[in-house]
Amino acid sequence: MRFGMSGAYLPDDMNDLDAATLRRARELGFSGIFTRFRANDPHTTKRQQAERVRELMADENMRLFQVTGYWQLLIAPAESARLEAVRTLQAALRLAGWLGARAIDTGPGSLNPAGPWYPHPYNWTPEARKQLVKSLKECAPAAEDAGVLLCLEGHQLVTLESAEVTAEILDQVDSPWVKSDYDSANWITLKEIFSTGEALDRHFDILGHHIRSCHAKDIWVEHKLALHLQDGTPGKGMMDFKTLFRRMEALDPDYPVIVEGAPTEDLPAVGRLFHEIAGELGMRVLDAHEVA
Repeated sequence: MRFGMSGAYLPDDMNDLDAATLRRARELGFSGIFTRFRANDPHTTKRQQAERVRELMADENMRLFQVTGYWQLLIAPAESARLEAVRTLQAALRLAGWLGARAIDTGPGSLNPAGPWYPHPYNWTPEARKQLVKSLKECAPAAEDAGVLLCLEGHQLVTLESAEVTAEILDQVDSPWVKSDYDSANWITLKEIFSTGEALDRHFDILGHHIRSCHAKDIWVEHKLALHLQDGTPGKGMMDFKTLFRRMEALDPDYPVIVEGAPTEDLPAVGRLFHEIAGELGMRVLDAHEVA
């Protein structure tokens, strides 16, 4: 089992990443990170900037589990817009290779102008699925050239609305370089909120052969009369992390489980929780360069 963290105090600019930041993550119990580096355009960032990060990670015995795919619109109905999204994702993969990242994380995007994870009726259409498959097939060679996994994250509000749809799309793409980054909270429904372990088992039964990493988030029902399922810090909700860890470990102990949705002040408690659960399950927590 490998544990990583994301968000929180990690900088938006790769030029601001330093040894103290990495040591802080390691002291909290994490051997790797997922960085978004919003400030670094994949089309213009220089290779030497990325290689500085790569060397820093190695010096501090940390791994770069994931970087971002920059949230491009891979399902765009207009071909010119779709091709521009593909170009951005290909550039993100090249940059990730320079950084020494294991993978990038990206969703399919959304036509909702408010953001790439918000709902739009086009997201769930057959045409959106066709466009996504086409985009991913065009990006697969760039992933292979960079030696970086292109890992897709799903959510009920976007084209990858379920484990079933995600498995169908990945089967069509049929590339060892295009796989799934499983998010523990994103497909949980109201009817599953009190039995998340059963939901996780179902997702892994359907998608497990495609999963290469995991975002570990919690989820709970807020006390409001309009339905709202809130995701966030592990340990605050209904997520069955024991089932999540068992299923990830069974796939491969080398696949990282990355904390998502936790602010900086919650990370010490999350680190302790994850190590405690791993200990209860008899799982060895691996350091950055330990062999599984």
